[in-house]
Amino acid sequence: MKRRADFLRIAASGLRRSTPAFLLQAAAATTPDEGVRVGFTCSRKVGNAIARNRAKRRLRALVDQVLGGVKTAPLDYVLVGRTEALTRDFAAMAAELRQALTRVGQPKGRSPGAAPE
Repeated sequence: MKRRADFLRIAASGLRRSTPAFLLQAAAATTPDEGVRVGFTCSRKVGNAIARNRAKRRLRALVDQVLGGVKTAPLDYVLVGRTEALTRDFAAMAAELRQALTRVGQPKGRSPGAAPE
């Protein structure tokens, strides 16, 4: 994804999961037949341009590795990199992304098999 409007639409959807290295945001895909679309962004809090680009490269590699093996709903995703994305263990980030992808559409605070209250 490259258009600002897509990033804003996904941020406004309210579907998100937080991890130490990134924030995963999701929204219903505008064109489900196009496949999964992913956008990447990092604020200046992460560091200078070199650090931000490195964080985004790590997140891109992470998505390339993880999304191939995970069944996801037809959603558009945005990964917002955090400072921890520069130094966190790649395997730990992969596990966190897998978990975030499976839980992004579920309400917070409930386990997947919990009975409704």
